[in-house]
Amino acid sequence: MTAQDPTKPAGDKPSVRMITVPADRAGQRLDNFLLGQLKGAPRSLVYKLVRSGQVRVNGGRAKAERKLEAGDEVRIPPVRLIEEGDKAGPPEAFMRRLEQAIVFEDARLLALNKPTGVASHGGSGISFGAIETLRALRPGQTLELVHRLDRDTSGLLIVAKKRSALSELQALLREDHGSGIRKRYLTLLAGRMPDGVMTVDAPLHVGLRQGGERHVQVNAIGKESISHFRVLERKGGHSYCEVRIETGRTHQIRVHAQHLGHPVAGDDKYGDPAVNKRLREQIGLKRLFLHAASLEFALDDGKSPYVLSAPLADELVEALDRLR
Repeated sequence: MTAQDPTKPAGDKPSVRMITVPADRAGQRLDNFLLGQLKGAPRSLVYKLVRSGQVRVNGGRAKAERKLEAGDEVRIPPVRLIEEGDKAGPPEAFMRRLEQAIVFEDARLLALNKPTGVASHGGSGISFGAIETLRALRPGQTLELVHRLDRDTSGLLIVAKKRSALSELQALLREDHGSGIRKRYLTLLAGRMPDGVMTVDAPLHVGLRQGGERHVQVNAIGKESISHFRVLERKGGHSYCEVRIETGRTHQIRVHAQHLGHPVAGDDKYGDPAVNKRLREQIGLKRLFLHAASLEFALDDGKSPYVLSAPLADELVEALDRLR
């Protein structure tokens, strides 16, 4: 199904719905709540409905990021869902690919080794991201993204199967300097990094270029952002590193690496075009060399530890092997 803009006529109009927020949805953002209520609606339409004031919370306008409380009354305007037959779901091959990429699952969580090129969620011209595809694979299940990865970054993407797990993980993510969840990435940086741990404590500001493209810069007006880089191996004049991040800002590792003067290999936004060209020709590196390798956290107030990992993508392993 796809959603039609309610401002455009199409036969019998569906009616306005008034939904009372249940207790197990307390703390959920308004946009995510609406996506759950409007199955098949693109995220862009949900934001349009909120911005135009057609969605109301307790009778008043609200922002998409508003955290709902149990008992809130949400007005949902009429949105027609149009049947599109076979176009309704992700392609079968793509669904099988993501199903094979699941590296962990229990009653509360599902962990995906997200391939590069796959968005965390649909929108901005992307029909199906990881979360929409997982929902198509598991119809009837409640699946919510805990966090996001850049489209070009591969690795661990965590999805909550229970509202309680989502709330607890999001609380851990909000803890000072990310102390609640330990995040480890693997990356290839251009040039020779010095020994030891290189810490970048540089605020990041998200701006927009012409055309609406997001571009992140180190800027004093930005949000606090901290990354720790450590060389694991030097190969071919470049540095294979692990990165541990204390904050989870947009494009954080990529911009901090650029700030160090050692951009991520294969980064066509913040990288070195000449280095990228050489690596493409010499070792066949055709993608961003950045991989979310592991996450460590504990649920149930620390009683249930999780150590999740995702192996480095085959094409990155092969590129490293070719680097001399």
